[in-house]
Amino acid sequence: MIKIKSHKQRSPGKWGDIVFDTLVKCSGILVLLLLSGIIISLIISSWPSIREYGFSFIWHKEWDVPAQEFGALVPIYGTLVTSIIALVIAVPVSFGIALFLTELSPNWLRRPLGIAIELLAAIPSIVYGMWGLFVFAPLFAVYFQMPVSEVLASVPILNIFFTGPAFGIGILAAGIILAIMIIPYIASVMRDVFEQTPVLMKEAAYGVGCTTWECIRHVVLPYTRNGVIGGIMLGLGRALGETMAVTFIIGNTYQLDSLSLFMPGNSITSALANEFAEAEPGLHTAALMELGLILFAITFIVLALSKLLILRLNKKEGR
Repeated sequence: MIKIKSHKQRSPGKWGDIVFDTLVKCSGILVLLLLSGIIISLIISSWPSIREYGFSFIWHKEWDVPAQEFGALVPIYGTLVTSIIALVIAVPVSFGIALFLTELSPNWLRRPLGIAIELLAAIPSIVYGMWGLFVFAPLFAVYFQMPVSEVLASVPILNIFFTGPAFGIGILAAGIILAIMIIPYIASVMRDVFEQTPVLMKEAAYGVGCTTWECIRHVVLPYTRNGVIGGIMLGLGRALGETMAVTFIIGNTYQLDSLSLFMPGNSITSALANEFAEAEPGLHTAALMELGLILFAITFIVLALSKLLILRLNKKEGR
């Protein structure tokens, strides 16, 4: 008769759970401390500008360093407009790329194309800026700005935004470069979330006679809605915070005499990149720090609105 030795199973110790719980809590607290420290440091550094100009700093467009007159309207306008242009271009293109990769692409093309899109995200922003200034801008001026300006010169409303001298650089050019930069991010996220849709749900939709678009609209998008919105917000955050590419192509002027998208402009990030190294301590540095604080506030508002949108959509879905 063979005797089997029984080993008493050791119960897991509590020290591992205690250490893990402590590390997780410390990580969360560290993030909050870092965020609070950034906010407090921005407020302290920009306080002279806040005390001098108050809320009028936001809607004044004057930026005269020798006269110590500063206003943030031009950089705020450039930041918001270029980001909106980038989203308007990038979201449909990214959606089409993700749809093609997940539903229509042949297997032999799916992997190489996906890798190529991800490699676009790895290109440094300064390379995009140099390419935009030396290659894209001359072609954009000759083959887009000049013909479009001639065609739309007599069209009401549109002639306000799409006419003007063909410099090649400007707000519209910066928005297009930003769109090219954020397409890989949005497309990659959309592709990943589209692939998470259960195959059974899509096969059921095709089984009842749905087309590819109907399957995407009624099955894939409702199932992956939160991920799609998250990908778009990721791209918007990249567009709002992009520095070097915008600095190369936007023109870096504080003029807002015309609403034409062909005219040069400025953004918060390009203003900081151009002036912070040479800014003298005092009101100039404080004004630049207040620009950084405003950019932080814009990013926070965008993220908060996206969260509210997701919550609102989830509530409707529950009903």
